[in-house]
Amino acid sequence: MKLEDYIERHARLHADKMAVVSENRQLSYSELWQLVSARAANYRRGQAVVFRASQDIDFLVTYFAIHLAGGIAVPLGSDAPDHLLAQTARSLAGHPIPEDTADVLFTTGTTGHSKGVMVSHRAILADAENLIEGQHFCHELVFIVSGPLNHIGSLSKLYPVMMLGATVYLLEGMKDLGRFFHALDFPCQKMATFLVPASVRILTQLCGNKLAAYAHKIDFIESGGAPLPHSDMQALCSLLPKSRLYNTYASTETGIVSTYNYNDGRCLAGCLGRPMSHSRIVITKEGKIACQGNTLMSGYVGDALLTATVLRDDTVYMSDYGSIDGEGMLHIGGRETDVINIGGYKVSPVEVEEAALAMPGVKDCVCIAVPHKITGNALKLMVVMTAKESFDKRKMALFLKSKLETYKVPMLYELVDAVKRTYNGKIDRKAYS
Repeated sequence: MKLEDYIERHARLHADKMAVVSENRQLSYSELWQLVSARAANYRRGQAVVFRASQDIDFLVTYFAIHLAGGIAVPLGSDAPDHLLAQTARSLAGHPIPEDTADVLFTTGTTGHSKGVMVSHRAILADAENLIEGQHFCHELVFIVSGPLNHIGSLSKLYPVMMLGATVYLLEGMKDLGRFFHALDFPCQKMATFLVPASVRILTQLCGNKLAAYAHKIDFIESGGAPLPHSDMQALCSLLPKSRLYNTYASTETGIVSTYNYNDGRCLAGCLGRPMSHSRIVITKEGKIACQGNTLMSGYVGDALLTATVLRDDTVYMSDYGSIDGEGMLHIGGRETDVINIGGYKVSPVEVEEAALAMPGVKDCVCIAVPHKITGNALKLMVVMTAKESFDKRKMALFLKSKLETYKVPMLYELVDAVKRTYNGKIDRKAYS
């Protein structure tokens, strides 16, 4: 089966159920299926269709229509220029793509060149079932999708929604918080959303009381794309004491692997939960995370050699360090490419950043390496402060010294206006290298 088979079923059995809501338009499942069926005539089996991932109903119609016709959906960013669409189409035309491929999704390239990840229909259905099991999606849910639909974080939320016949509410980004709260006013009993860490921080710091007013309606919030600082986890638990709050381990290459409801009374930092039914996690002898199961990618399009460096024996080997605790839950320990060597000591910048974010007045930060004559590298912390707090290097160093081992305390500090981040809230570490 394909995801589109579920849409067709809901169109027959629940014709008037609301499938998609945008800020200026709504479609029932019957209306969505009619549009998808009509547009499918524009595509052919095996065709790789490159198109922009606009944050609207038209994107969904195109995406599902390509699948229905037996084609391969290749969504690029909503602002992708014409020459990039044409270049991508030409590149894909020269490479064989496995028959079961549903999508080719391009990674952000924050730690290397952007790569075209082939995702099968089997993986999409396995991702859907993992999310339904792990986060308890239901038929009555309205799920707000605000992130770009050309990446797995937001795109994957369409899968359980369409499989169960729930409703997706499309929102164009989180820059206008008024629109986000307007979406929460949509008449229904249960709502959920996916937020990157930067959005969680903005909501808890700037709109905490307003968010808490919807506590009765927010069934759950999932965070992903980057580690969520423990202080932000605690703040969200305080604002939404009865909502499920998930940290999820997922990537374009692995699909949706594990999830943890940190609003469980323990709020375990760095915990990403147990692998779900279609997934398995093993820790290699080097201490890195490796994933198995039906959610894995088929490979990188047109690059068998690169695929072999990551995908071997039905296992995707990640660059993330991790461990499995006595309860079978995954704990993440940072990425190999992010680790900074300070005179032979290995430092995870994420650990330093999380400690700094716990300090009152710190709005955002990034820890980077700078050259040092003796140790080779030194740590530098670039900090964004809230408007009402002053920047005090000594005070900050003393605070971090109380939280970290001495060699992890940055030597240098700089006040900046903003931290450079990617579309999904990850720190753009390439920009600081």
